Formats: sequence, C-alpha cells, structure tokens
Amino acid sequence: MPNINEIANYAKENANKLGIKKFDVYGSTVDETSVQVDQGEPKQVKASNRSGVTVRVWNEENTMGVTSTTDVDPKGLELALKTAYEASFFGVKENVPDFSPEATIPIPNTPHDKAPQAPVAELIERLVLAEKKLLTVHPAIKGVPYNGLAQRDIDRFYLNSEGAARTESHSLASVYLYSKTEEEGKKPRSAGAFRINQSLDNLDINGCIKETAEKTISHLNYEKIKTGKYRVVFSAEAFLSLLGAFSNLFNAQSILDKQSLSTPDDLGKQIASPLISVYDDALHSANVGAESFDGEGTPTRQISLIESGVLTGFLHSAGTAKRMNAKPTGNASIGAKVSISPNFYHVFAAANSEQELSLETAENVIFIDDLQALHAGVKSLQGSFSLPFDGWIINKGVKTSIESATVAGDFLELLKSIVYVEKEVELTPGGVAPRIWIDELSITGE
Repeated sequence: MPNINEIANYAKENANKLGIKKFDVYGSTVDETSVQVDQGEPKQVKASNRSGVTVRVWNEENTMGVTSTTDVDPKGLELALKTAYEASFFGVKENVPDFSPEATIPIPNTPHDKAPQAPVAELIERLVLAEKKLLTVHPAIKGVPYNGLAQRDIDRFYLNSEGAARTESHSLASVYLYSKTEEEGKKPRSAGAFRINQSLDNLDINGCIKETAEKTISHLNYEKIKTGKYRVVFSAEAFLSLLGAFSNLFNAQSILDKQSLSTPDDLGKQIASPLISVYDDALHSANVGAESFDGEGTPTRQISLIESGVLTGFLHSAGTAKRMNAKPTGNASIGAKVSISPNFYHVFAAANSEQELSLETAENVIFIDDLQALHAGVKSLQGSFSLPFDGWIINKGVKTSIESATVAGDFLELLKSIVYVEKEVELTPGGVAPRIWIDELSITGE
C-alpha cells in the first residue's frame, strides 16, 4: 500500500498543475487468499490483490466529475484528476455531492494492526482437516459441498483538498462449512455455519465444525408441516437477513428517492414493539475489522435507528444529511452516485417483557434458522415477503426438522407483533442479535 502522505502530495501537486482547487480521493487495497477443498483435495485456491481509487473533482461552477482507477502512482493520479475534471462539466446541477463536514474531525484510534498471513499450504491443511472431522461426526454426513477458508488484509484511505487525510488497516480470517447428508429413502438435508476473526490462529474452526454438524444432524428426522398460522421464532441470522432486506426503512437516500417504507416525517413514530431496539453500530466490539470512517471520510459511530420500538434515526451520507438537516452518519460509499448502507446491526431487548418465553417450554412454535431466496421473495417497497426457510417445529424443547415450508408476512406488521426478544445475542456476518419471537406468521407447508 503506498504511503498516504505520498499520495496526498502527488494529488496536490498534480491538482495544482491542472488548476484544480477542489478534489477528494478514496482508495482501498485488498490482499486476499482463499481455499476450498473437496474430499480431502484442494478444489480451488485463489489469491488476489485488488486496489482501486476513486477521484472526485469539482470545477469552478461547482459541478462534480468522478473517475476510478487502479493506478495510484503519480501518472495514474494525474490522469484520474484530469479525466474527473473533464467529466465535471457534465455533472449534475442539483444536489451536487460535497465534502463531508466531518471529514477532518480527528478519529481517536484507527486500527493499523495486521495479522501475519499464513501460507496457502497451511490454509489447505486446516480446511482438509475440518472437512475430515465433519465427515466423521455422523455416518449420514456424506459431503461438505460448500466450504471455504480465507484470509485478507485491507488498507483504506481518504483524503481531500481541505486537508482531510485518513488511513486504516485490518486483517480478517473466516471459515465457512456447509454439509450434506444422504440416507436411504430420505431427502438429502444440509446446514452450515460461519466464523470470523482477526487472525487465522484465533479462528474458531472447531466451533464451526461442531455447529455445522449439530444443525445438519438435527435435520435428519424431518416431517411435513400443516399450513397455518404459527408463533415463530427467528434466529439472529434469519432476523438480520430480513432486516437487511428491508433496510430502505432507515436509508435516507431511499427515503429522498421515495423508494422506502419510511418518509421523513416518520421519525418519532412507534413502528415496532416497545420490546426491541435496533442500532447500526460499526464500532461494536464484536465487529471484526470495523471501519472507522466511510467512503466520504466521515467517522463511523453508533446510530440509534429504533429505540424501544420508536423510529429514531436514518442512515445518512453528507448529501442526504444536508438535505434533511441532519448529520452524516458514516454509512456512505463514494462514487458518481453516493450510496448508503448499514455497517453492523446491533439488535437487543429494550425492555423487560412481562412474559419470559423459552423454546424449552413453548408448544408448537416454529424456529426459523435460515431464510432463503431473499432476492426473489422480498418486495422491499411493499413491505411483503414470502420466503422458503430451514427450521424446526419445537414442542416443549423437542425439535423436529421441517421438510420444506415458506414463511410469509408484512415486515412492518412483523415488527409490531414481536412478543419477546431474548437476552442472549449471537454474532452473524451482518451484526449481533438475539432470537426474536413473533406472535404469529403464515406458514405454508404441505
């Protein structure tokens, strides 16, 4: 990764030479190695080094041009500045993006610790061993068709002509296992698990094997289920994937574009059960590789989106914040059109509910572990969903796997019909959340 001060100097010199007064640059480099195995043999080994830089230039008429390049040497930067400057004369005239007012605010501690990368041979060896262990847990487990072990180093920087200069680095290691069963006269069943950490040495591969095996085995005895209304419990991952599918609810850009389930006047309205709170918290201690600034250089932070069921905040870029008289939240990515996305959800119980519910005592509840086909089964502007899922019907602690079924409902109604939010939270790729109990939802079985 080239030194940020060097890049800032090149950029300034070239901008002066070209007579450009206002510009910014965002860049990142990702160095990644990943392996997959199949029946004890390496199936795929990938090593990649991707770097990209986005340059934005404003002209004297304050319209903006953007260009992207993979070249961060002086020549590449000069060309990028020049191209962006030429493009700026064709830029939009309304709601022109601008610097974030927070791009120069000091960030107390940006991470720069990287873990040493393990050699590819070691990645293969560890994954082959994991596959082997998983196959010996139960005779019905016949394969691990999807698996992966990856390590990556990430460097990011942002700088602008007003003196902003930010940089940070991370390492991440992750493992994914998904096993499949074959038994005479039965349908194949499958399940998976995922773990992530800063370094390969601390990655909980054994925990991943154990969870994959337990889930897979618990699906061996499956039954059909009757269509009807059931009380439903979502796993952390299932709930967060649903929340993510309807994230236009909090997205200020979607709201301004009228592509959202919310309007600017909804702040302060009760949109969910008072039992639940939802934050977007990039800096949550469980967020491995947390980013301390976004694509516009705005520091990331904890944003309260729903507080005890009340809609309390939206996710903003510098542009949407200005238009809605708010503050940028650190959720923007840079480009010709700035887009906004959540960083890391933190869902938790806001209030003690009158009733403690438990899967040990509940009768005939459906526990949904994993939702599928989210891209196809969600109508994000209508608020409705109809999704196939993996899960169990649970009766007083006894779990019976469901052969195949779909769950359907309206997301805003679902938020209002939350009857219990458990205390224990679980880490998923999209955030941390507990299990969420919904009064009733339509389940279509056989």
